[in-house]
Amino acid sequence: MTKIPVIVLVGPTAVGKTELSVSLAQKWQGEIISGDSMQVYKGLDIGTAKITENEMRGIPHYLIDVVQPNEFFFSFCL
Repeated sequence: MTKIPVIVLVGPTAVGKTELSVSLAQKWQGEIISGDSMQVYKGLDIGTAKITENEMRGIPHYLIDVVQPNEFFFSFCL
């Protein structure tokens, strides 16, 4: 079994996590999984400072705009 390294970025709002995550993903040919509790909802772009297509710079992003705000969403990680 091959182990794939995972980098986890955490910190307060507006400290540059998004820009750093995209830069790291470009350097290591990675992808980004959002752990933001509100960015999973469609249409909450402004209030959540959701990343734009341009800011993604071609890096695949997951768990952004997955469900409508009136839908229940539960994620579970082991």
